[in-house]
Amino acid sequence: MKGHAAYATVHKGSIEQQLEEHLPLVKRLAHHLSARLPSSVQIDDLLQAGMIGLLEALNKYDASQGAQFTTYASIRIRGAMLDELRRGDWAPRSVHRKSREAMETISRLEQQGKDTSAQEVAGEMGISMEEYSKIIQDSNMTGFYSIDLLDEENPGGSNIEDHREGPLDMLSDSGFRNDLAHEIGRLPEREKMMMALYYQEDLNLREIGEVMGVSESRVSQIHGQAMLRLRARMKDWVE
Repeated sequence: MKGHAAYATVHKGSIEQQLEEHLPLVKRLAHHLSARLPSSVQIDDLLQAGMIGLLEALNKYDASQGAQFTTYASIRIRGAMLDELRRGDWAPRSVHRKSREAMETISRLEQQGKDTSAQEVAGEMGISMEEYSKIIQDSNMTGFYSIDLLDEENPGGSNIEDHREGPLDMLSDSGFRNDLAHEIGRLPEREKMMMALYYQEDLNLREIGEVMGVSESRVSQIHGQAMLRLRARMKDWVE
């Protein structure tokens, strides 16, 4: 009994130390995500959810799987934050419906070998560029930009365990990763550059705008268009 108690004490201390050690990662991801969300979303809620994701990562990480802990933890932390946002159910159903319509339009145009610029997609949907830009903006804000399934019939959020296993299983699938890398490589040059600066170089929207010589709002639009395009191309994986 004493041996078990001693182990529990050491294990608890180790977990607490690791939580403290990786707290900056949780904070960075929370601020990174909050920059794309309405001011009504509290950063403290994201941090709390992120810490739960980090704890889960510490408990479930298996080094033999080949992924670095930071990579694995980032996926868990982001997933926990997205779960928290979905439980809030602040995004209207219409936002998800319009995002899906845009995604389906992009997919249809690409299958026909047509241009899939924002102007072409808006024209195919029969809406103005202003309306299409609003769809992209709303899609970015709701987290629809993520390579992650948010079922149209359940916009408030799926079961938390279902969510964590589904996208995580996909990200650990070499076929999914290969397909995603392939599709990112096929993006238009401007969208590809933005994705690299955002996800690989970890620049924020303002910094990317300075590099690309465009406004921050334009970078956000390019990002939203790229993510809708990727979701359209990856629909066999996420649907």
